[in-house]
Order: sequence, then C-alpha cells, then structure tokens
Amino acid sequence: MAFEGLSEKLGSVFKKLKNRGKLSEADVKEAMREVRLALLEADVNYKVAKEFVAGVTQKALGEEVLNSLTPAQQVIKIVNEELTALMGTGHERINISSKIPTVILMCGLQGSGKTTHCAKLGYLFKSQGKRPLLVACDIYRPAAIDQLKVVGEKAGVPVFEMGQTDPVQICKKALGHANDHGNDIVIIDTAGRLHIDQELMEELRRIKEFAKPNETLLVIDAMTGQDAVNVAASFDQELGVDGVILTKLDGDTRGGAALSVRAATGKPIKFAGMGEKIGDLEPFYPDRMASRILGMGDVLTLIEKAGGMDMDKAMEMAKKMQDNKGFDFNDLLDQMNEMKKMGPLSSILGMIPGAKVSDEDAEKGEKELSRIEAIIRSMTPAERSKPSLINPGRKRRIAAGSGTRVEDVNRLLHQLDQSAKMMKQLRKGGRRRRGMPGLGGFPM
Repeated sequence: MAFEGLSEKLGSVFKKLKNRGKLSEADVKEAMREVRLALLEADVNYKVAKEFVAGVTQKALGEEVLNSLTPAQQVIKIVNEELTALMGTGHERINISSKIPTVILMCGLQGSGKTTHCAKLGYLFKSQGKRPLLVACDIYRPAAIDQLKVVGEKAGVPVFEMGQTDPVQICKKALGHANDHGNDIVIIDTAGRLHIDQELMEELRRIKEFAKPNETLLVIDAMTGQDAVNVAASFDQELGVDGVILTKLDGDTRGGAALSVRAATGKPIKFAGMGEKIGDLEPFYPDRMASRILGMGDVLTLIEKAGGMDMDKAMEMAKKMQDNKGFDFNDLLDQMNEMKKMGPLSSILGMIPGAKVSDEDAEKGEKELSRIEAIIRSMTPAERSKPSLINPGRKRRIAAGSGTRVEDVNRLLHQLDQSAKMMKQLRKGGRRRRGMPGLGGFPM
C-alpha cells in the first residue's frame, strides 16, 4: 500500500507529541528530526526533505501553536498543509483543446508502464464520453505495438498503427485518421529506453515538433524513488513536459517519488496508477494524498469510486432485504462484483479514515474473497437462490468444484445466515439502510 512505511513512522511521531500535551521548542525540534528521517527513509529527495522540515519547524514554533490547548493537533495540521503544498495546490487537469483533436504525447523510460497507461488514460476519457484514439509510435521495442493493441482492446479504445515505419509519418496519418473518424482525443505512445540518451530525445523532439501536443505527459515508475526526480528533470530539460503520471504507486510503500517530483521539478503530478486493472488510474489530488499519508483516509475519492457502482441494483437489493425477501448468494456475488469495480481491497481500506491494514492483511482478505467467489460459482443457480437446498452431498460437490474444503463451504453458509439474522434485527429495530448494504460478517 502506498506510503505505508511513511504513514506508520509519522503516526508514531505524532503519537509522542500527543502524549506530551504541552510542547516545548525542544519537543518540536526532536519531532521534526524524526519526520526528516522518516521522509529520507521513504526515499524523498534530500533537498526536498530538508526544505519541508525547515518550513514545518518554522510554523510549528510559532506562539499560537506552542500556547495552543492542542499543540500536537496544530503541528499535524501544519504537516498536512505543507505536505499538500509540497505535491501541488490542487488537481491539475489535462489541457483540452478547443480545436479537435486534443493531442497527448506520452513519454518515459522503458518499463515505466507507459504503454499500459496510454490505454488507462484512453479508458478514462472514454468513460467521460470522449472518443480517444491510441497511436503506436514505439517501433523499436519487441511486441510494443501488439501490447498497445491488447491493452487498447481491454479499454475499448481503437489503436492506429502502421508497423515499424517513421514515427512522424505515423503521427501524420493518425491525425488524419482522427479527423476523418471523429476522434477528439489522440494519445501517442512513444519509444522508451533503459536510460536517457540523445537518440531517444531527438526522436521525441521530432514527434513533438510535428504533432504539436496539447499535453506532454511523462510516465514515471514510483518504485524508482529518488531516481524519479532525475528522470523528470532530464526529460523536462530536453523535451519540456507538462505533467507527470506516477505508475505503481499502489506497490510503493515508501512513496518518495510522489513527494519529490513536484517540489524538485515544478511539474505537477496529474494522475496516479493505483493498480493493474484498466480502470486503476486516479486523478492526483495533493490534499487527498496528504490525508492518506497522515492516516486520515480519503473519503472523497472513496465516494467517487462508489459513484461508479450500479445504484439501481443496490437499491433493488436494499428493498429486497427490507421487504424480508432474504439475502442469497446471488446478492453476495453482486456486491462483491461492485466492490471489485472500486479497485484493490488495500486501496479501498487506505481511503477509510483510521483504517490500519497492512499489505499482508489486505492480501489475505483478497484471497479470502477469491475463495468465497469460487465457492459461490461452484453452486447451481438453484443453490445460490435457495441456500437451504445445500445438503452434505451438495457441500462435498461444491467444495470439490471450487478447490476448497467442506469446512469452508460450511463457514460461508454460516456467515450468510448470520448476515440474514443481522438484517432481520435491524428491521425489527426500525432502522432501514439505504443504498448499498454492507457485507455483514464477511471478510472485508
């Protein structure tokens, strides 16, 4: 989970401050030394960490903080504000041209996730009602064109390719194709290298000069830590970039790249890749990310993700339960599918304020959910609708079909029964839930 290590260390520092009550100048300075160490361990750029701590210290030593009734809370508030400012003032959107098509040039080192995130960006635009086109200009890497076709198909976005010919000519034909077919967004996938070299930059400059992109986005692997700053600075100096897409942020427990790139280069992070699925691309909000780092959750993003759920189905399920029509395995499977749309379990839990879940625990939860799904899918339609049909013989068949044990099937049946009883008690108490009902006793 992103920032897990940093979150834990900062949480420990703030706990010490809270336990002291009234703070002295020495208390603040000691805490800031620990904060600086935590930032450096998170692979934050040294200069960025130093300037950040200096700024927080200066504000935290003010009279209104030290003499406050809750000085520790005041310090946390300052850290939150400074973290937000470090990553930017707000979400910076893609510059959409008034003249169709809007051209987006994607660049980055090989292995950064550039091709995949071309498709993710296309998927995002498509969900907003636009007609994106992916353009295959990586003519050097083996199977790069095929990879773009595969991820483009997953995203439901067309791919324009001309094989291994001059990238500038490909761009020329692609823009003509976009105009002829009504594509209002053109996303150009370009070649990368294992390192920055003049050959790479020269080709990118040629493409940029011809295509005149409205946005040049640099794709950076968050796992590269401090190297991300050097990569961003080099690309900006040689090519000129408008913004950054950070990939694999969900897999980086340190998160130093996210805290360093904007401060070191002045270029905003516009999107963050938070998973492997085609929909796992989030607009980057500095204030929300700062809130996650400090363990305060990210309720707004959680609400936005929930907004993509099928609310008609949710309301239908809620009414069914209110009318005492029961809660069966079909309902449970529907709920699990809706939750999947929101992203990995670790990502969802990380947005809930106060939720402290390790990557290991989240992984166990994911495995348990997969096991539950396998059991349900091994049932017949009649068994899903009417669990009381499941006798010992059926249990053995279901266990064998799902690769689980009879004990696992029994436990799932018991959990469903307990959830039904809980809902019945809520109805008796006059409390009626609206919207998506919870998963009761199931492992979340």
